[in-house]
Amino acid sequence: MKKAGLVTLVGAGPGDEMLITRKGFRALEDCEVLIYDSLSSDAFLKYIPETCEKIYVGKRCGQHSMKQEEINALLVEKGLEGKNVVRLKGGDPFVFGRGGEEVLALQEQGIPYEVIPGVTSAIAAPAYAGIPVTHRGVSRSFHVITGHTASLDNPLADNLEILAKLKGTLIFLMGLNHLPEIVDGLRKNGKPEESPVALIENGTLPNQRTVKGTLKNIVELAEKENVVSPAIILVGEVAALSMKSTKEKLPLDGAMIGVTGTAKMAGKLSKRLEMEGASVLQYPYLRLESRADLLDKPLEQLQTYQWVVFTSSNAVRLFFGHLQVRRIDIRQLSHLKFAVIGSGTGEELQRFGIFPDFLPSEYTTKVLGTELVKVVGTKERMLIPRAKRGSKELTQILYSHNMLFDEVPFYDVVPDQGELQNFADHMKECEFVTFESSSGVDGFFGLDSKENAKERLSKVMPVCIGEGTADTLSKWGAGKMLVGNDNTIEGMVSVLKAYFSGKEHES
Repeated sequence: MKKAGLVTLVGAGPGDEMLITRKGFRALEDCEVLIYDSLSSDAFLKYIPETCEKIYVGKRCGQHSMKQEEINALLVEKGLEGKNVVRLKGGDPFVFGRGGEEVLALQEQGIPYEVIPGVTSAIAAPAYAGIPVTHRGVSRSFHVITGHTASLDNPLADNLEILAKLKGTLIFLMGLNHLPEIVDGLRKNGKPEESPVALIENGTLPNQRTVKGTLKNIVELAEKENVVSPAIILVGEVAALSMKSTKEKLPLDGAMIGVTGTAKMAGKLSKRLEMEGASVLQYPYLRLESRADLLDKPLEQLQTYQWVVFTSSNAVRLFFGHLQVRRIDIRQLSHLKFAVIGSGTGEELQRFGIFPDFLPSEYTTKVLGTELVKVVGTKERMLIPRAKRGSKELTQILYSHNMLFDEVPFYDVVPDQGELQNFADHMKECEFVTFESSSGVDGFFGLDSKENAKERLSKVMPVCIGEGTADTLSKWGAGKMLVGNDNTIEGMVSVLKAYFSGKEHES
């Protein structure tokens, strides 16, 4: 009989990915199967191994894609397969997270399990809003209550008589849909109508919002301000306090950015954006399909070339990877000169011990081609290993000047349909979406009609790595967009910072 695996219930925390514990983070790095839902941020998906099986169970208050009994059965099934399974849950697994039910199912089948606590939104969301749940001389206790109940034998109203008499802070989770009942019940049972109340929406996320009032007017304010779930309800004198962070803001604080592309590129860009204060949802829906065997003939004829021209970091990485597979000593390249389209591609080349001989004054295929014809001799031959769907502008310029070159389109950038659908489902959460290549744009909208693509693009601000990608987005119906000026990650970061700086001056 196959040995059972390990199922780890991990509390992801309240939303901000930085609030997961180190132990929870390590569990993600080692998992073979991830079972997650809407209450845990998609931002955590970038930390799991590429080979990890991802299963989305889609829970949110009132919207259940999979019943709890089915989730229990799934945990048992994967555990019995001998897998290292992580069940990622928002907040803490044992604070209204139904983690206890999942543990009981695992116990019944004798499957090893572990529970890693998480930071609950009951404390974290108020803290981010500048509200301490306890404060000397104001509140000596706090009480966390579920705002809805699955049992008709224990209606919420039965508890409100007791809760109204408590002097501490009352914190209702998942209760926004029952706000009028909660307020009415507390008032009828003796809670003063002037009691301060705070509604905290999207706690700890960049779009967190706090609406403050009293029991007398909070229902009206919630409707007026269009407060939506997920939100917590906090009742008590501490709601009137204001202890919000006064830390100096970073340039991209408050920005929610969807980062697309290949895993490597998306990872690098995400890291830079986070350093500038942005919150990132990373969706590496593109993968590389290499036909490196197409390089075999040119590599056998290396002595016939004087230049190698790279138009992307991917091309550099795959080219040198194939050299290793073929056991071709790098010293056989000693007679060659290398041209790259930009600094990012140049940095990738340096990782293999080679510094580029030529970079264009502007990091575009047009300028690369225009300036190469002035640098490369008319009798010198260039090898151009590149993507199948790369811009034709470079080769058109070289043809028009009768330059000698061999173009080898030996890899393609193709969409992973699972990741692509996941991103499409969550794109509405982003204010900005980045695109690193024309093939990435085509991959994303390839299954769409132009009308649908245009509608989706109208709801976000696209951020392009350069003019070529922007041109492709325009063909799909994009209007306003931000465009980097040098086809680099830094260019994308810079244009976002400039945009945010301009918004600040306008406000």
